[in-house]
Amino acid sequence: MPSYLEQQFGLRGKVALVTGSSRGLGRAMAGALAQAGADVVVNGRDAAALAAVVAELSALAPASRIHAIAADLLSRPDVERLIAEAIAWRGQFDILVNNAGIIRRTPAAEHSDADWDAVLSVNLDGVFSACRAAGRHMLARGSGRIINVASLLTFFGGITVPGYAASKGAVGQLTKALANEWTGRGVNVNAIAPGYMRTDNTAALQADATRSKEILSRIPAARWGEPADLEGAVVFLASRASSYLSGHILTVDGGWCGR
Repeated sequence: MPSYLEQQFGLRGKVALVTGSSRGLGRAMAGALAQAGADVVVNGRDAAALAAVVAELSALAPASRIHAIAADLLSRPDVERLIAEAIAWRGQFDILVNNAGIIRRTPAAEHSDADWDAVLSVNLDGVFSACRAAGRHMLARGSGRIINVASLLTFFGGITVPGYAASKGAVGQLTKALANEWTGRGVNVNAIAPGYMRTDNTAALQADATRSKEILSRIPAARWGEPADLEGAVVFLASRASSYLSGHILTVDGGWCGR
């Protein structure tokens, strides 16, 4: 008989998709879900990078439980195809982690239409399209978990990232809106808001000695976050243990928001 922890946090028999999981936060969360027992679909635009992720995750879980689907989240048809293929892989789909996101750093007065459109297309339009497509399947089955990746800029405005801040603020509200409609029908929708993490998206901040020092001085944990710091949060929100949690934005920020 499964232990209490396995019953509450185990994901055996579940199928999960993590968008943007060829590197960084998505890669770490995909690995955590696989180790918790889920069959995991990894996603990115680069097939070669995805093959490397499949090889890496196959050291954590049987290779038969890891599947790669390349798709570009700038394209709504590609998002629809991604969800359809994820469902077709096992004939069911239980957990969607909307992690894929991009950032463009330019002062607002100089922020181009192209940068604005690209960021909103991936970070908001792509998230909604994936939620809608996955939600239809989950609502029909009467169960599912959707976990959106928000940001500290869901709550704050940031500097020189107007499109990113706008998109992540919208992701927070979208999470709540979907939870209002879907929680009573068995589909829980929550979000994780990572703090300042060591990823490619924050490379410019890490390289800026002044800005990096300012950021670090405000983090009570006294360090930048690592992708592995999201592993427990994503498994919790994907599992039975979070059954009465919906419409929540869980900050994983080393205490930043409490400062």
